[in-house]
Formats: sequence, structure tokens, C-alpha cells
Amino acid sequence: MPTASPAARTPSRARPPGLLRRGLPLRWRIAVAFAVVTVAITGLLALATWHLASDFLLAKREQGATMQATVDARLVEETLRDPHQDGSGDLLTGLAGGGDGAVALRRNGTWTTSGRRFDINALPEDMLALAGSGTPARQRIVAGGIPVLAIAIPLPDAVYVELAPLNGLDTTLRFLSGVLVAGVGVSGLLGLGLGGWAGRRALRPLTELRDAAARVAAGDLDARLPEQTDADLAPLATTFNRTAEDLQRRVRRDARFAGDVSHELRSPLTTLVNAVAVLSRRREELPPTARQAVDLLDADVHRFRQMVTDLLEISRDERLAPEDLEMCDVVDIVTHAVGTRAGVAVEVVGSPPKIEVDRRRLDRVVGDLLDNADHHAGGAVRVGVLAAADGVRIEVDDAGPGIPPEFREEVFERFARGANAGRREDVGGTGLGLALVARHVRAHHGRIHVEDSPAGGARIVVELPEDTR
Repeated sequence: MPTASPAARTPSRARPPGLLRRGLPLRWRIAVAFAVVTVAITGLLALATWHLASDFLLAKREQGATMQATVDARLVEETLRDPHQDGSGDLLTGLAGGGDGAVALRRNGTWTTSGRRFDINALPEDMLALAGSGTPARQRIVAGGIPVLAIAIPLPDAVYVELAPLNGLDTTLRFLSGVLVAGVGVSGLLGLGLGGWAGRRALRPLTELRDAAARVAAGDLDARLPEQTDADLAPLATTFNRTAEDLQRRVRRDARFAGDVSHELRSPLTTLVNAVAVLSRRREELPPTARQAVDLLDADVHRFRQMVTDLLEISRDERLAPEDLEMCDVVDIVTHAVGTRAGVAVEVVGSPPKIEVDRRRLDRVVGDLLDNADHHAGGAVRVGVLAAADGVRIEVDDAGPGIPPEFREEVFERFARGANAGRREDVGGTGLGLALVARHVRAHHGRIHVEDSPAGGARIVVELPEDTR
């Protein structure tokens, strides 16, 4: 298997760890920014609404309870002034009612209560002291397990205390706070969704540029960006399309040059092959030195002929013509390509589907993979055909030492013969075999990569989709 000499490669600088730990994509950063701004605005509005509403409702409740307690205190005072009757107890029962309210009267150091039971010691001492000095006072406390507003009103030789329940107001404020918090949460989600939508629309030209660049990198030189009407995006689309057109013209010109050179070399190459064949037939008549020269010449001429054939193949249009496609059984193609190669087993896993491919190119793919294994990795030991999620998977395992991960992309480049490149004794390949394989796989919209084989060598994997158009 071809590998590159580590000594011949320039060590690449390690990427900073910060570049490897990438943050959120730009689209999501825009969405999060929208959500944060929305939550901040609605949160401020909710906080202001909460304070205004709670202060207003509490003030109205305290005002109403104070006015009611003042009226009730006057009734108690009039009752206490009547020397002929002492109906303060019945009056307190009537004032307390049947709800959560309660009243209390301190007279001559004795407390008289009515209404909801509560601990008289829960009343604040400072509030009672203030009322005892002749100044009305009020304070929010918890009495009998519920929040109440305690209102103390001074009377002649007495203090009247009325506890107005605040549990209804507390329930209302809790509901209001829940609504406001839910509103802030919903606004944050809406902001996130709006930001995601706006981010997608704003980044759509960049997405189109990324997709078009990926298509060009995959070999589709016809990829172009749509015309843009936006003043900021139109120059970008124009520049990209012009660059893609220049690249396409250059690639076609290079392919045409390689094809023309290969065609021009075929005639003299045929003459060389025939001349070497004549010399080889008379090899035994030559002296040892000339015999060795003939052997070297024969090997180089045959490798030269294979290189010319590969150059002709690689100079052809990479795109598949509709008339070249036919529905084929990949298992039959692989079995035919393996043929009678010794020591190579074809393993079929599952039921690989029939797919539409160019039979000639796929046969060339399997043959080149097997030849590559023979020349560089001690030969193929297994060829597997499996049913993949969206098509067919072909695996070729070899008996070589494997390919280091840092060289697994390089082996599919042209003239990448690894550490053997440029050596006189390397007569096994031209450095174009795997490049042609990758080219044919890309033409079928497939994928090729290298893995580790369970047998210890390398495994080259070809994945072909069912729809290759």
C-alpha cells in the first residue's frame, strides 16, 4: 500500500486548542442574542408591571382595610361610651364576621377577641405601644397561618385591633407573578425562534456559498451561485462564479493537454514496446550487462505504457453520461473483477441492492484496488460487498502494514506513491491508480476512505449510493 515517507514531509504545526473547541455556530449565536435581548426587555417590563401592580393593589387593600377599621372603631367607641349597656362582645362578634378576619379589643389590660383564632402575642409590641400612645398604626404580619394587615386604633382607655386578611391579595399577586414569569419565558422562546429564523435567512447566502464550494471541491465544476440582487452579496456571487468558471476552464485545459500528450505518446510508445519485445526474445544472445539493461528497459516501458493509459483515463470527463448508467449487481462485478486471483475471498454480507452505475468504471475501480494491493501491500486477502444504509459498501483488505492516519488522504492524490516515489526499483505502479479510483467513485457521488483492517493491514472502503445521478 502506498505510503509517504515521514521524513519527506514538513511537520505541520499543531493547531491551537482554542481552534478545536469551537463555540456555537453563528446562526445559533444570533438566535441566542435575540433570546437574551427579548428576555431582558420583557423581564424589565414584567418587573415594572409587577412593582406597579403589587404596590397599587396593596395600597388599595390597605386603604380599604384602614377605612373599614376606622368605621368599626367608632362603633366600638360609641358602645363603650354608653354607661347603661356593655355590648362590646356582641359588637366584636358582628364586626369579625364569618371570614378569615379577626378583631381584638384591649381594655383595662384585658384582651377580648372575636373571629378567626390567632395568638394575641403575635401582635407587634411596637404597633400596640404606638396605638397606646394615641397614634393609629398598621403592619403586615402572619396570624393564624395567613398573611393579614393588623390595624391598631386608639380608643379612650382602650386599643382596638382589626386583622384584615391578605390571602386573597396574596393569591392574586402569586398568579400575576406566575403569568409574568411565564410571559418572559415564552418571549425568550419566541426570541430564540425568531433569531433562528432571522439567522437562517441572513446566512442563507453563506450556506449557498458553502454548498457550492463543497460541490466544486468534490469535483462538480458546474456549481454556481444564484444571481444576487443585494448590493452587498452580488459582488460575492459574481466573484465566486467567475473563479469557478476560470477553474473549470483550467481543469479542462489541463485534462485536454494530458489527453493530447497521451495520444501523441501512444505511437512512439508502441514502437518502443515492440522494440523491447524483440530485444527480450533475443535476451539470451546478449551479454550480461546488456541483458540487465534490457530488463530495466522492459520494466520502465511497461510502466510508461500503464501511465499513458491512466493519463488517457484521467483526462476523460469525470461526469457520468445517462447512457453509460445501467442497473447492475455489484456482487457480480466484484466477483468478475477478482476472477482467479489467488488468495482473495469475496465475502457477501446481507443482500446488497442493485444500483445504477457505469459498469466499466466500477470494474476499473475494483481492479485498480486489487492491483494497488498487489503492488504495494502484499496482495488483497478479502473483498467484501455489504448492504449499506443508502446503497452498497465495498471493502478491500490487504496483507500490508497498513496506512498511518496522517497519510490516508494523500494516497488518493495523483502520483502519490509514498516512500517509493522516484526510486528506480519501484516498478509496481504509476501513482495514478488510487487517484483514478477516487475520481470514478466521486463520479458516482460515492465516498472512498481508508480504515484499519481486522487482519492487520489496511482496508479501503468504497461506498456507492443507490441514486448515482
